[in-house]
Parts: sequence; C-alpha cells; structure tokens
Amino acid sequence: MSAGTLPSFDPRDPLGLDDLLDPEDLAVRDTMRQWAADRVLPHIADWYERGEVPGIRELARELGSLGALGMSLTGYGCAGAGPIQYGLACLELEAADSGIRSLMSVQGSLSMYAIHRFGSEEQKERWLPRMAAGEVIGCFGLTEPDHGSDPAGMRTYAKRDGSDWVLTGRKMWITNGSVAGVAVVWARTDEGIRGFVVPTDAPGFSAPDIKHKWSLRASVTSELILDEVRLPADAVLPEVTGLRGPLSCLSHARYGIIWGSMGAARSAFEAALDYAREREQFGRPIGGFQLTQAKLADMALELHKGVLLAHHLGRRLEAGRLRPEQVSFGKLNNVREAIEICRTARTILGANGISLEYPVMRHATNLESVLTYEGTVEMHQLVLGKALTGIDAFR
Repeated sequence: MSAGTLPSFDPRDPLGLDDLLDPEDLAVRDTMRQWAADRVLPHIADWYERGEVPGIRELARELGSLGALGMSLTGYGCAGAGPIQYGLACLELEAADSGIRSLMSVQGSLSMYAIHRFGSEEQKERWLPRMAAGEVIGCFGLTEPDHGSDPAGMRTYAKRDGSDWVLTGRKMWITNGSVAGVAVVWARTDEGIRGFVVPTDAPGFSAPDIKHKWSLRASVTSELILDEVRLPADAVLPEVTGLRGPLSCLSHARYGIIWGSMGAARSAFEAALDYAREREQFGRPIGGFQLTQAKLADMALELHKGVLLAHHLGRRLEAGRLRPEQVSFGKLNNVREAIEICRTARTILGANGISLEYPVMRHATNLESVLTYEGTVEMHQLVLGKALTGIDAFR
C-alpha cells in the first residue's frame, strides 16, 4: 500500500479501532453518544454539584425507549444486543458520567440479569418488560454494612413462615435503591444463600438515601432496610442457590465496567488534548512542549490499549469463552488506568482541572468508587493470583 492511500491519522482514534466495529455497532454507539450529549452533558455538572439527578425516572424511561436497559438480554422486551454493543453503550454513558452508566448497569446487568437468568417464568413476565421499558427501576442488594468483599458472611436472613418467607437485614451502598420499584435481595436461608424479588412497596421495606458522598454524586445511592418483610413463596429466585447466583451477576456487570471506565478516561483525555492545543504559556500552546506531549502520548497508549482489551473480552463473551478471571483482568487494568489518565489530564489542565467546567475531576472522583465497587483492587488481584498460581490466598 502506498503512502498516498493511507487513511489520515485521527488523534481521537489513533489505532483505527472504529475499523473493528460493524455498522450496527457504530449505530448503537452514535445513538448513545448523541443521547448523552443532549440529555446528560448540559446538566451533569449541576447534578453533580447538587448531588442529585432530577427526573431520574424520566431518564430511565428514555434509556428504555433506546433499548439500553437489559440490552444484552433476549425476550421480554429486551433488545438482545451483542456484547460489543452493550460495551459501547456503557462506554458512551460513562463518558458522560459514571453515575448515569451505573443507572443502566444496575438495572440491566444486575437486577434484570438476575431475574432473567434465575427467575421463574412468572417473575420474568411480571418484571422484565416494564424494567426494559424503564417503567420500573430495579436495584440489587448484596453488600452489607459489615460484609462487602466477603458476601458469604452476610447477615440478612430469610426464614420460612408457613408458605411465606420473612426477610430481615440491611444492605448498603445500593445504587437506585430509593427510586427502585423492585429489589433483588440476597439472603442467608437454612437452604443456603438465595435471591428474592422484593417489591419495594412491601411493608417493612425502606431505602433511605446515603448523603454526603464525594463520588458518584449524580447517582442515587441508598441503604436497604428489611424489617421482617413478608414475601410469598414464589418471591424466591428458583433457579439458583449459593453465591454462584450473585457472583455471576457481578461478573456480567463488571464486563460493562471494563468498557465504561474507558469512557471516563476518553472524556478526560479529550479534555486534556483540546486544552493543550489552546492553552498558551511562554508564548506557545502547552501542547507544543515535550513534557505535555509525553503525557498525552502515554494517556493515549493506555486509553486505547484498554479499549482493545475491552473489545477482546467482548469477543470472548460473544463466543461463550469469557472466564471470570479474564473479567477481573479487565476490570483491574482498565479502572486503574482510567484513574491514572484522569490524574494526568488534571495536571495538564492545571487549576482548571479541578473545576466542574471541565469533566476531569468529576470523572476522577467517580472512578475512585468504580475502583472498589463490584470487587476491590485487592480482590481482583487475588482472583488473578489464584488463577496464576493455583493457590487460594483469600483465606
């Protein structure tokens, strides 16, 4: 191929990764990017500063109309999209804000996924079509005040009372909790850990919001309190017992994080790139100085390697060959590198980097939560360590 036939170099796609995407993938990406540009970006700094998202239920309905809720699931009003398309949607939403991506992820990859994979046909018919449309928001109750990385120690307990179940306990750091119409709650029983589909209007259920957050401020985060919540026998998810249930849901959600974190990183990188071209010091744009160019080059390397990793794992998921250890590989690498990209971008923007006029500090603080939710750095390191050595170091 002669030099004259080469495509031009695109600073925002230096490896030409768009060539890996087919027209349907690009259509999903562009649709989600435009929706985020229209409905999130004009307001996100204000939402973040206020620590609330006015009209979150309307946003959920709009995401439902786009097919973004439970989009990787099939049937029951779900879009049945492939793993790459789901990943691209996560990337574009998190490029706007991690909190908005969390709204979609918890709805589709945790609460809807649990019902779709482990629920009865009646549970699926009752909840999934309305959740796919955004008419009902879901949440997922696993983490507790005293048990996060070790869910086997959970204290929430469900006991049988005649044909009913009675749930008692607390869950913590629950996205969508106070706006949810249904909660998938995991609890200890005499039979092992089971999942329960809990309507949030059930007597004894409450979900007070968690305030004073410095991260994920444009996201609803709640505590779930279950005070002898009585449920009928058919509230239990019938197709799973044990930690395999919630952990498989988390693995599905972590896949979305692998993509989403690269959206936050991309937003920070592009803000730094634009700023470096325009900001002048010592009589020239700061992008003309070697140290700034070195930072931009290193940021671009890690950003696009992370997108390549996400794409590779998506193809493995598509082929039914994605292992949980590989999900840990992606989550550990991509979130860690996304944070470093944000921190480097902040140095390029200088004092402006801490202003909400730019997205960099908002993404950096959000990613501090993404770094530890759905598996801390240490937990993913131990997952990989066990896979590499064959020795379990968890206990």
